[in-house]
Amino acid sequence: MSENKKLEQNQREEPMSFMTKVIITGFIGGVFWSLIGYFAYIFSFTEISPNVVLQPWALGDWKKGWLGHIISVILLGLFGIGAALIYAAIFKKFQHFWIGIVYGLALWGLVFFLLNPMFPSIKTVMELTLDTNVTNVCLYILFGVFVGYSISFEYNEMQNQNQHTKQQTHSSSNE
Repeated sequence: MSENKKLEQNQREEPMSFMTKVIITGFIGGVFWSLIGYFAYIFSFTEISPNVVLQPWALGDWKKGWLGHIISVILLGLFGIGAALIYAAIFKKFQHFWIGIVYGLALWGLVFFLLNPMFPSIKTVMELTLDTNVTNVCLYILFGVFVGYSISFEYNEMQNQNQHTKQQTHSSSNE
């Protein structure tokens, strides 16, 4: 028994794969920034609550209560995974935070211009208050920077580690 514990302690943990990190980053980013959005709604910085995501699909008043808010935050975390996977597929090699800003703006445009008809309770951008528009643009930009920088950092760390491993293998084979 004691010998097994020693062996178990000496084993190295397998590092998470890049895709696992992307999924976790997207989920955490979606949950975190939707919670910040909920607080912005509570403090009247925005007219739009995260539970607006349930409006087209869920029936009943439960979606306006605490359960609706919790489910909305989790659902936005799942949407965050999708956004992170798209970012990883297209932009992972770019190390500049500007790419994250542009990506966040693109997501905001997608939601507030293209997908707006799916959400009848959301007014058009021109009908929303300036506070609401500025707050939501900032939240989307912050989500884009969070996801973008995290994914790019992990990708570049993985590339540097692979390059370092190749150099070590190459130098040891020359000896």
